[in-house]
Amino acid sequence: MSQDEKEGVVIEEELDTRGLYCPEPLFEVRNLSETLSEGQCFKVIADDPAAEEDLKRWAKRTDTQVVEFNKDGDDLIFVFKKLK
Repeated sequence: MSQDEKEGVVIEEELDTRGLYCPEPLFEVRNLSETLSEGQCFKVIADDPAAEEDLKRWAKRTDTQVVEFNKDGDDLIFVFKKLK
């Protein structure tokens, strides 16, 4: 389990989906989210432009909050916090 500290946010897990195609793009993110406890944060890195809106909508529909979002070249970097 990686433990990166950035601005007081401890990242418990990281999921790098760059270069991956999945018919259900949020499948891996949902599975990762389910393994974490309330209050834990996780990072998702994607390179599919469609993933930005998909991940933002997913966070609104679930007990998950986007605590950080950055673009680094073609990469989208999200940090989520599990609320419940």
